[in-house]
Amino acid sequence: MKLKALLMSAVAVTALAVPALAQEVTLRMQTHYATEHPTGKLLAAFIDDVQTMSDGEISIEMFYSSSVVATVETFDAAINGILDCDATGGAYQTGKNPAFQFVGDIMGGYDTPWQQYSWLYYGGGYDAAQELYNAQGMQLIGWSIYGQESLSSSKPIAGFEDVKGWKFRSPPGMETEIFQELGASPIVMDFTEIFTALETGIIDGADASGLANNVGLGLYDIVKHATYPGFHSMPSDHLACNKDVWDGLSESQRRIIDTAWQKLSFQVALSNEKANAEAAAKLKAEGVTLYDWSEEDRREFRRAAQVAWEDWGSRSPEAGALLKSHKEYLGQLGLISN
Repeated sequence: MKLKALLMSAVAVTALAVPALAQEVTLRMQTHYATEHPTGKLLAAFIDDVQTMSDGEISIEMFYSSSVVATVETFDAAINGILDCDATGGAYQTGKNPAFQFVGDIMGGYDTPWQQYSWLYYGGGYDAAQELYNAQGMQLIGWSIYGQESLSSSKPIAGFEDVKGWKFRSPPGMETEIFQELGASPIVMDFTEIFTALETGIIDGADASGLANNVGLGLYDIVKHATYPGFHSMPSDHLACNKDVWDGLSESQRRIIDTAWQKLSFQVALSNEKANAEAAAKLKAEGVTLYDWSEEDRREFRRAAQVAWEDWGSRSPEAGALLKSHKEYLGQLGLISN
């Protein structure tokens, strides 16, 4: 009997000493970026970080170039279980709730990615945004922000006086309202139509992307003026996962994904800052004129932006709550007067 008791005790101790086998999980994610795009390459590094830090416990199947569903449908695909996570951006979901504008592209708010990240992590933004995502059955994991976009133009664009009557390609939504407030003539058109529209003079300029990306698009083979550093638009991409899937992960798995995403966020902003600075030097040498708007003109743009903010903030309670959070934090940073 003593021997049996000793054996049973030894088995119990051994069972306690051996940890339970970790549950392996595969997460299906979709991004609108291509594998060869700089952000696509950083997403591949993110996947490697997650799989390495989890010792293979977490696998990620990434679908690049919106290969499963259209970019704007990625969020719904994650909600409905076709995918597990959405690595596109909140701005695509303003049709669900106008509040997504304030997590997708605040327009004229923050000057740098670091300020905008700081609202998320230190300005109460994460909790405020999480309520919006959770109401849709999703969990916001984090952002990636590549920095300010640059306006490209066939004529000088040195300040807000130059945008009066300026015909340019604009994405739909809040941006058109802001530039109309400043007297510009925004024309909503597909991204793929920009090059031909500039060549034929249908538009004077375009809001396409950041300076380095605009170089890659060949815009400065046609037009010779641009704003840099930008001031008007700094879109946030996000990682958002189905909440049931996220809640089903272990705490260590969630922390690994969060940590790897924060590394990605840092690398996206840092690498684009370098690429844009290199592009600026190259363009100046080639005779392209770059305009850094004055503090006064930036304030005038921000004034026009706030008119549009208030309108969008009135469109849903969640939009109003997010706008209030941004305004309070922008006030703390001295960027607006509350």
